[in-house]
Amino acid sequence: MAETEPLPPNESLHQAGGGQPGAEDRTIKEVKPSTLKYLEQIYAAHALPTDKQWHKDSIIEFLHHSQADKVTDPSSAHIAARDGLDFAGFLQYMTSSAANVLAPPPETQDLSWPLASYFISSSHNTYLTGNQLNSDSDADAYRNVLLRGCRCVEIDVWDGDDSDAETSSSSDSSEDEAAKEIKALRKASRREKLASKLPGSLASRLEKTSLGKKITGKGATEAGTTIETKRGEGGAAAGTTGTPPLKKSPSPQAAAVEPRVLHGYTLTKEVSFREVCRAIRESAFVVSDLPLIISLEVHCCQQQQEAMVRIINEVWADLLLPQPDDDAKFLPAPGDLRRKILVKVKYVPPDHHVSSADEESADRLPPDAKADPNSKTTTQQKVKKASKIIQALSALGVYTKGVSFKSLSQPEAKMPTHIFSLSEGGVAEVHENEAARLFEHNREYLMRTYPSGMRIGSSNLDPLAFWRKGIQIVALNWQKWDEGMMLNEGMFAGTGGYVLKPEGYRGRKPVVVESEDGKEKVAPVPPAETILHQTLDLSITVMAAQDIPLPDDDDKASGFKPYVKVELHTEPPHEEHLSATRTPSNMTGKSSTRAKEGEYKARTKTQRGVDPDFKSETLAVAKGIPGVVPELAFVRFLVKDDEIGRDDLAAWACVRLDRLRSGYRFVHLLDREGRESAGVILVKVDKKLT
Repeated sequence: MAETEPLPPNESLHQAGGGQPGAEDRTIKEVKPSTLKYLEQIYAAHALPTDKQWHKDSIIEFLHHSQADKVTDPSSAHIAARDGLDFAGFLQYMTSSAANVLAPPPETQDLSWPLASYFISSSHNTYLTGNQLNSDSDADAYRNVLLRGCRCVEIDVWDGDDSDAETSSSSDSSEDEAAKEIKALRKASRREKLASKLPGSLASRLEKTSLGKKITGKGATEAGTTIETKRGEGGAAAGTTGTPPLKKSPSPQAAAVEPRVLHGYTLTKEVSFREVCRAIRESAFVVSDLPLIISLEVHCCQQQQEAMVRIINEVWADLLLPQPDDDAKFLPAPGDLRRKILVKVKYVPPDHHVSSADEESADRLPPDAKADPNSKTTTQQKVKKASKIIQALSALGVYTKGVSFKSLSQPEAKMPTHIFSLSEGGVAEVHENEAARLFEHNREYLMRTYPSGMRIGSSNLDPLAFWRKGIQIVALNWQKWDEGMMLNEGMFAGTGGYVLKPEGYRGRKPVVVESEDGKEKVAPVPPAETILHQTLDLSITVMAAQDIPLPDDDDKASGFKPYVKVELHTEPPHEEHLSATRTPSNMTGKSSTRAKEGEYKARTKTQRGVDPDFKSETLAVAKGIPGVVPELAFVRFLVKDDEIGRDDLAAWACVRLDRLRSGYRFVHLLDREGRESAGVILVKVDKKLT
């Protein structure tokens, strides 16, 4: 799947991901002949035989029975009020957003529940523009995801480099050479450190690739080798008499050293922490005013942490939360935190002394050493972190206090403002041992999960599996277009990055009540315990498509052979999901279209060109599938090029089942990089939930 550089800010607004652009008004400017003939057939089928026009009864019947719309819906009211509708009027309706297969989110979003009762659109290692090992770090990556609706970003912060803060007006070439030499030595040292941390099995697989050669230094001329050659056999640089290695002396214009952002133990390029903070401030609340969570991974010494605190207070001053007088009894609602930044950082109790050693799970070692059977590191072992969090930095975490996970029974697990952060492997381990307890925890408290360190190509986990466990913050690699990011777009399109969990997934809701003495107090309302499951029948008739974007490296429409593949992504019923052991006897909804547990697929025949006629082919996607939660089920439309070998993706759309409209609809397609396109598919959706 596509891996993309961040788009410029003006283009990011028209790129999908998790919040935008689903709320925008999508219309079709021109109808091609392949599509027009089907619209003519639909109109004729509902017109009176006498005058071949639609009258009041025809309009109401079409809206009610074909489209399953209410005449009071804003999208339908304008034609429902008419006494008649000619074909031009029908065409205007069908090409407007009223016929979009994606229903808009509720006009009034319920933002009154505690934060833990929402799914939150989230990014992992936000600063990276590509893979996890040697891609660039870029402040524009933050602008990009924020303008696409992301509401939780991650910053890995490391000590600044003395050379970053030093400038000189001198043109002394010897100083320049010395700087280059030091930089080359530092780069070689980072490469050696990274290579030493790679598990043996992964290192051997990477060794033959270009990426592996960059990491290990094999097959290329290393900077260190060049330097050694210059030094000559005697250990001195060529042309010198055994002088010691050159040291860079501070410049008179030296500025304060500030922290930097990069992926540790890798060759990823860095960006300054201040620049990242400025980029976040610029873009944080452009497309959504709902609270933004900043997840800090701090690897800095105390002095550099003080610099972090200073920068945060300078750049985000008016966006930060004030320090509360008392510890919160409940998490606040997102509606009460508009235009606020919530800092997620490791929690240090006020009386905690910095001398105590903090620990970090082995899951955070990049790449994940526990996957190597020869590695001495296991999930039970802990890795000592060199840095300790200072009180001034920890205090910035008001409602998102990061706590190292040990178990669901540790004392901090009942602290209303704590947040656990586990890798996908860590979550799987807890789910296997304590599935029900994990789910109950996530009804009341925040949890974040992120992709395994073994996903060096920045591929994504399946977010649906983690949303079903009640995890609010499922962090994804937004630079990688794959199934995970498509599902994220399906979940959050047009919502501003926050989606209220279904009933049964939420925790208690605090309400203000009047006590016997006439004073107001906050009391929790018990949550609904029952999760509503429904049985689904879904078939989709694919009529025609137009303006389909060509796959990459394809420039001739005549050679394009598209087909439409429709997938339903769902999960087993909740009780089965909580069951750690899966056996054939407890798996439900078996079907010949089933590809794997909880996924159903069907595809059309192959056609030709960018305006293909799919001849009203009906796809029986799902029949009698039990245990479906519509808010946690998704329909993906994939347009692929039928080729020998792997079929390239041309365009796609992903719609949450509860927002999938019935009837004659247009599916608005995004290209393979998630950008809006003019491409559409005319379909008829038959959806039945009982």
